Amino acid sequence: MRTFPPVLRGPAFGSYAADEVGWLLTDLSDVALEAPTEEREEAVQSGGAHYAESLPQEFQPDAAYLRLYQDTLAASADRLAHAVGTVAELVLAERGSDVTLVSLARAGTPIGVLLRRWAAARHGLDLPHYAVSIVRGRGIDRVALEWLAAHHDPARVVFVDGWTGKGAITRELAAALAGTPFDPTLAVLADPGRCTPVFGTREDWLIPSACLNSTVSGLVSRTVLNDRLILPGMFHGAKFYAELAPADVSNAFLDTVTAAFAQVGDTSAPTDRAPDHAGWAAVDRIVDEYGIGDPNLVKPGVGETTRVLLRRVPWKVLARAGAPAADLAHVRLLAEQRGVPVEEVADLPYTCVGLIHPRFTRGATGADGLAATGVPR
Repeated sequence: MRTFPPVLRGPAFGSYAADEVGWLLTDLSDVALEAPTEEREEAVQSGGAHYAESLPQEFQPDAAYLRLYQDTLAASADRLAHAVGTVAELVLAERGSDVTLVSLARAGTPIGVLLRRWAAARHGLDLPHYAVSIVRGRGIDRVALEWLAAHHDPARVVFVDGWTGKGAITRELAAALAGTPFDPTLAVLADPGRCTPVFGTREDWLIPSACLNSTVSGLVSRTVLNDRLILPGMFHGAKFYAELAPADVSNAFLDTVTAAFAQVGDTSAPTDRAPDHAGWAAVDRIVDEYGIGDPNLVKPGVGETTRVLLRRVPWKVLARAGAPAADLAHVRLLAEQRGVPVEEVADLPYTCVGLIHPRFTRGATGADGLAATGVPR
């Protein structure tokens, strides 16, 4: 019989309760993997490294930003709970009450926990939930897939993520699962990219867990796929930032949304759920209009724009004129802190779009090492 690595669970790995998620990951907590943002960006864009081979330095919010996160969560808890209920009921109706939830670490993991909690609260179900790694350009963790197939019915597995941007991960998942017994249909809380039929909403609004990094995701890092560390037969890796426990809001986020479940009424799904991939078409237009040359440098949607500002070298942010101020408040604050211009655009199909600095080298940044200059519009 095949021998697999152990499944990681809290509190030994991550701050989620042991029954809320099992991490199909290799613990790399003792390995120094963090690199300055500018160094990582230059290495990735020059072809010298893949983004998943190292980790960005963990962003720690100041008091003003943390207050903004807390205010946003309080204001959006009911909306979040409704979206969780909508996608959970859709999954249970179409895939059955015996599904296994498999979230894409790490943005999908809080959503997977919330779906599991909804199933327990509304239907008395105890759904298994695991988190696995998927890496753009390299696919899903094959060892994790083999583990899932050995322990659960692949036909009952539902893959979960937080949101869609242009649909790159949706495509990555479909390609990785081609020819396997797993269903590649991705269930997400928000689908502004319009690339999956299983979603809670298609509006591009702020999911507060996108505001932070590990401190809202069980103190777990982004996943790592580095051939020097991840040998054949091992799960992809990640770190557990136990030292950040004083700043951890992971379970407080879950509890706030869970408490709002009681107020959720109608969870019927929209009648028109067919994907039209409008998000990808919009990205192609932006690539041409701004002379960027690479769609991977265009990150559409509130969640993806936040990631650009937290973890990459941003060039500029495009904001839809007239978009709700609350959904853009944290984006504007981060952009101001990093010296990144915010440009209002009239016909943007997303609330905002983050543009990573094209053709980045450290010499292309401003005098403060943060603001991007010298690249033509």
